[in-house]
Amino acid sequence: MAQGGSKIDPMHQFLIEPVFGQSWNLFGYNIAFTNSALWMVATLVVLWLFMLGGMKGQTVPGRWQMAVESFTGFIGDMLTANIGPEGKRFLPYVFSLFMFILIANILGLLPFGLVPGVHPFTVTSHLTVTGVLAIISFALVLIVGFSRHGLHFFSLFVPHGTPWWLLWLIPVVELFSFLVRPFSLGLRLFVAMTAGHILLKVLAGFVINGLNAEAVWVAPLVAIPSFILMIGITLLELLVCAIQAYVFALLTSLYLNDAVNLH
Repeated sequence: MAQGGSKIDPMHQFLIEPVFGQSWNLFGYNIAFTNSALWMVATLVVLWLFMLGGMKGQTVPGRWQMAVESFTGFIGDMLTANIGPEGKRFLPYVFSLFMFILIANILGLLPFGLVPGVHPFTVTSHLTVTGVLAIISFALVLIVGFSRHGLHFFSLFVPHGTPWWLLWLIPVVELFSFLVRPFSLGLRLFVAMTAGHILLKVLAGFVINGLNAEAVWVAPLVAIPSFILMIGITLLELLVCAIQAYVFALLTSLYLNDAVNLH
């Protein structure tokens, strides 16, 4: 969005605002329906429609059903490879997590801004969203670990073969590494999506200001190369969208493996 004439503010796209232009207060708390909530709902609707069209159970599956089965098979194979046969138990959660992140990432890149009054918003560019997803995954690991192993779950912090003279240090290091997991999990996705969108916004500013410049030479030397670079970065960002969703699901499955098998 342009601010102050020709100035382009790359951070304005991350601003959370009430959708209907007003704030609703309940017992002193702001409960306004924001653009972030709107795009999360849109993500869930797209995911629901995707699954609805692909769960027909036809003997000879169509393309839509094959697409759904391919995604579920992909996540199922990943869970089996990382956790073992018990990994299938976590398929609904990890699949939903993967698809939600993937769809949210892609929706934030689509050119909805070409439609008047529509402002695309990437919910995964906010640490509050990615952090909550990471905390949910971390909580699931704790629930599975303690329900399956009880207090023996703490043996996860003492790796097999640890020398006795390092028992005062290794458990502390392992515990710290374990507690850092939700922070690193949420930060990785947040940073990747935020950085990509800032770069695209900066390049868009070069294109707009280059085309609006009075000097004739600015457009071919600044605007056109920036636009070509934008196309390449956008294609790269689409790849990043898929990679980040996969990494989030992969790390979740690896953490669940620790809870199930205590490696």
